[in-house]
Amino acid sequence: MRRYAFIDVHNTASTAQQMLGIVIDWAKLCDYLKNKRSCTEVFFYTGIDQGDAETANEFEALSKISCCMVRSKAVFAYKNKDKVVALKCVKCGNENVHIVNMGYTKKSNCDVELSVDAIEKSGPEVELMIFTADGDFEYLIRKALDKGVIKVEVVSYAGKDIQAGMTISRFSTKLRNLFTEKPNKVIYTSLRDIKDIIKKTVPIAA
Repeated sequence: MRRYAFIDVHNTASTAQQMLGIVIDWAKLCDYLKNKRSCTEVFFYTGIDQGDAETANEFEALSKISCCMVRSKAVFAYKNKDKVVALKCVKCGNENVHIVNMGYTKKSNCDVELSVDAIEKSGPEVELMIFTADGDFEYLIRKALDKGVIKVEVVSYAGKDIQAGMTISRFSTKLRNLFTEKPNKVIYTSLRDIKDIIKKTVPIAA
């Protein structure tokens, strides 16, 4: 039996930080998957900002570890469409038009690469681990099962939190429904269960 892990870095990192309050040490995660979960290969999918030497070096070091594969893309900034807002003066009744700058959105989508690699590795006597909370991967999971995969383990955090007076969850309803539909084939593992193993250690100032 072979086990492969596929890690949606941005989704997993933001979930861990926002919902669990930790920063993931990717080298620790790789070590855990290789030595504790017996993964044959571990794939990382990430975007790297231009000039972000620290992140680039971190993932370059990862790519040199036996069994680790890194698929990276440059992060591009896309200009959001500005909003035109008409405001009426309370005193004179005249209408003034204002342009609201909506800023930029950074994007580096590696979903296609992750999906292609996962399908290529899928087959009988294979288990997949997919680190994501993104419901877009529901279709990939179904296709992997169609190819005879023993099971797919989705690793993320499906809990809920209260922020700004609202209950929030980063975990997809599509994936929750898939656990109910295929309980023996699609299973959930919480990042909370391994957070102490994979979190970065913050140096204590002298």
